[in-house]
Amino acid sequence: MNRLTRTLAVPTAALALLLTGTAQADNVVDETDTEYERIRLVQVVGNLEHPWAVAFLPDGRKLITERARGLYLVDGGEKTRIEGVPDFQARGQGGLLDVVLHPDYDDNGWIYLTYSKADGNRSTPALARARLDGHRLADVEELFESNEYTSPGRHYGSRVLFLDDGSLLMTIGDRGAEPPRAQDTLDHSGTVVRLNEDGSVPEDNPFVGNDAYAPEIYSYGHRNIQGIIQHPETGEVWATEHGPRGGDELNLIEPGKNYGWPTATLGRDYRTEGEFPDAETRRHEDMTDPVFEFLPTLAPSGLAVVSGDRFPAWEGNLLAGGLRAERVLRLVIEDQTVVHAEELLHGVMGRIRDVRQGPDGHIYVLNDASDAGLYRLEPAE
Repeated sequence: MNRLTRTLAVPTAALALLLTGTAQADNVVDETDTEYERIRLVQVVGNLEHPWAVAFLPDGRKLITERARGLYLVDGGEKTRIEGVPDFQARGQGGLLDVVLHPDYDDNGWIYLTYSKADGNRSTPALARARLDGHRLADVEELFESNEYTSPGRHYGSRVLFLDDGSLLMTIGDRGAEPPRAQDTLDHSGTVVRLNEDGSVPEDNPFVGNDAYAPEIYSYGHRNIQGIIQHPETGEVWATEHGPRGGDELNLIEPGKNYGWPTATLGRDYRTEGEFPDAETRRHEDMTDPVFEFLPTLAPSGLAVVSGDRFPAWEGNLLAGGLRAERVLRLVIEDQTVVHAEELLHGVMGRIRDVRQGPDGHIYVLNDASDAGLYRLEPAE
């Protein structure tokens, strides 16, 4: 299924907020009007060093990964290091990455982590699960590792999404050095893989039984997906993906589809701004086009869908974090087409690493810095 990419001009409406960088709990930073909602920005916890992901425990505490330092338990404004995490290599863009709770966490206690697993100077994305026992992890099980170790420490992907059927998707970047690997269907690099909760391969994966494909592959031809969600109303899986210079994409992920990288890309070469060296075309009839191209560059990381009654005017909208763009984009989607976009937090928090909706209905945002924090967007009363 090919779609003509829709590119919208995004209005520039920066929020004039001042972040303190302190470690105070529930520190109200500022209030501002957006197009449809008046919001308040609150610092939940500070003193974070390049955090990557946040997960919400049923008792209100939070788990936060710091890429180079490990896993932390946040209780109010206090954070405590969790021992017993799998060994990981913090090099380049690698380290301890995503953290996600099993949908039946109340019954089984499983916490899922992604990380860069080392073999000498090389590494590969890996997935493990464990249970929290006080301030350490217990019952640690490695479930999956990507099947190629690579020297460059970049393009790990590493977001995890549990689907409604109980299986999970894990994104894996092309690893940076050799983009055509994303078209190698025996290489996990540049793919979304689908696994059962124990790491085994679902029997209904699209390429099971085809010796030309790794059986874990759900979709391929991806550069580096760092945002992925399943829409609670439609069941659609949406992902935000890094392009090169330009070419950042919003994709509708469907099983068995080839999303083109690097054969077909809207992005340009970093050094020359000419055609990407490995690209043959901007679009290919046998490959799936992005639904939306982020212009200007977003460098997307973190993706949430708004539901519940906290932000009624944003119901069903996507919130996409941006690293280089230093903003969150609110995307309105109708019939699988982006029809409107609004900038939030432009230049306020610096690089946005993760965006998630918490169980309380508020939106939580992690910024990516050596003195970062976890922030909460809530309606201003």
